[in-house]
Order: sequence, then structure tokens, then C-alpha cells
Amino acid sequence: MSNEDKNKCCPKISVGGQALIEGIMMQGPKGAAMSVRLPDKTIETEMLEVKHVRDKFKPAGFPIIRGVFNMVESLLFGFKCMEKSAEKAGIDDEDADPEKMSKLDKWLSEHFGPKMMAVISGISMVLGLALSFLLFMYLPAILVDAFDKYVCKDALSNLHPLFEGVMRMAIFVLYIWLVSKIPDIKRVFMYHGAEHKSIFCYEKGLELTVENVRKQKRFHPRCGTSFIFVILIISILISSVLVVSFPEIDDNRAVWMVIKLLIVPVTVGIGYEFIRYAGKHDNMLVRIFSAPGLWMQKITTCEPTDDIIEVGIEAIKAVVDKPEETEN
Repeated sequence: MSNEDKNKCCPKISVGGQALIEGIMMQGPKGAAMSVRLPDKTIETEMLEVKHVRDKFKPAGFPIIRGVFNMVESLLFGFKCMEKSAEKAGIDDEDADPEKMSKLDKWLSEHFGPKMMAVISGISMVLGLALSFLLFMYLPAILVDAFDKYVCKDALSNLHPLFEGVMRMAIFVLYIWLVSKIPDIKRVFMYHGAEHKSIFCYEKGLELTVENVRKQKRFHPRCGTSFIFVILIISILISSVLVVSFPEIDDNRAVWMVIKLLIVPVTVGIGYEFIRYAGKHDNMLVRIFSAPGLWMQKITTCEPTDDIIEVGIEAIKAVVDKPEETEN
């Protein structure tokens, strides 16, 4: 069968995934699966149960609204997969070694026992949310306020949302770039690259082999990185409209912070709809909005080695139909 014929018979379905610790999670028509490279170098693939709120609450599947529910579900599900992959890859076993445990870990182990990982995960999530708020919402606002007050003499009041958005993007890029220098994170980014390459290979109707996957691009328009940048751009547009319409709205910094938090669900919902649209269309609007996220993937994805590509292939094979099944 020629490549053209394969492209014709390949189903136009959405396949997505997430890079894990020594593994990849994929979601497709057959459900969700996680493939992990175990300490003995073998690959273990496990099918995962995914529960969606929209199955029990129909409004959760409506346009705009579904984006918010999807993001929350994806974050929670992705976090669980990350924990599970770390356990399978033997990371948790290393951390459980009493000789390698910090004093805090020992204290948590003594007081919480089997629930220690749940406690640590909860603390990490709270600290992560607090850090995100400080870095990506509070810090940009403070920096722009200071610049406007001491440099521009309050001449940029109506442009605060624009400069805050640009500052937020700059801080985000710098943060990701610094994190990418950590060896363990760089390896996760290699799995991220393998995830994208495997999806591209499947979407082109090619046989899922290491050689075919290796040739594919590692930058995908439906990536979560692109989603983040789309949300940032939409946030700038909505905030700018609000400030132009109600000039005094950002005079009180505390009130403005609350308003920005309240419009987050709206920006997430609109961003989700755009990403869905971008996955099915290729036009000037899509290319403009997707460009920052695709550029950012030069940092968040790395070229994978063949052993990492093998994990991506196993993960995607578990959630898609075989060619002969598709043809029938």
C-alpha cells in the first residue's frame, strides 16, 4: 500500500499524550495507556481508566465550558500518571532508601506512613499553585506598575494588560529554559519529543517503526505548550478590552488580581476551542496563534533516542486501531 493510500485509510481522529518519568501516556480511540521503561530495560504498557465529568454532567461537554473541565481533568490525570510512572521506573524506590531520605522525608514517613506520598503530592500541588501565581500573575503586575510609575510617569495605564502579558510570557520562557537544564527534566523532554513524533507518524498513516518515527517533526500544534501560549494571548486580549472599556478597573491592584483570576476559566475555554480548531485547520490565524507555542517546543521537546522512541510506539499502538482493523 502506498503512503497516499495509507493517508486515505488512516482515520482522522485525535490522539494526544503526555511525557512521563521514563514513559509516555497516550489517549486515543481505544482509551488511555501508559508505557514505561522499567529498570530491567523492558517496556511495560498498562491500559488506564479515564473518567470524564461530561459523561455524567452534560453541560461539561458544551463549547467553552468543556475546556475548563478538560484542563482540570487533564492536570489531575496527568499528575497521577506522572506519579505512577515514577513508581514503575524505580524512582520512588530510590527515594524510599532511608540512607538517601532527607530529615523532612523521614519525619513525613514516621508520621504519615503509607500516606506519605499523598501528603507530599498535596503539599507539592499547593506550593506549585502558589509559585505559579507569584511568578506568572503577581510578579509581572508589580514589575509593570513599577516601570510605569518610575520610568513612564503613569503614561501606560491603559496598556498595562499588554505589558503584563508580554512580561508573563518572558518569565514563563525563562522559567522553562532554566528547568530544561536539569538532566532529569531534559530526559522527560526527550520523551515529549518521542510522543509528538509518534503521533505525527500515526497521523500520516505510516507504519509505526523506529525509523519512521525518527524522521518526524517533534513540534506539534496540539501540544500543551501551544495551549499555554494561546491562553496567554487570549488573556492579553480580554484584559486589554476590559481596561479600555473600564479605565479605572486596574487602579486597585488587589481587585485587578481577583478579576484576572475570574477570567481565567473564560480564557481557558476559548483557548481549548482554538486548539481543537487548530488541530483540524491550517490557515493564517492558526499559524499566527500557534507560532509562539511551536517556537517554545524547541525548549520543551528534545530529540529522542531510539530506546525512547520505542516507548512512544508502544504507547500509541495500545490506543489506536491496527491498519487491518481500520481498513475493515
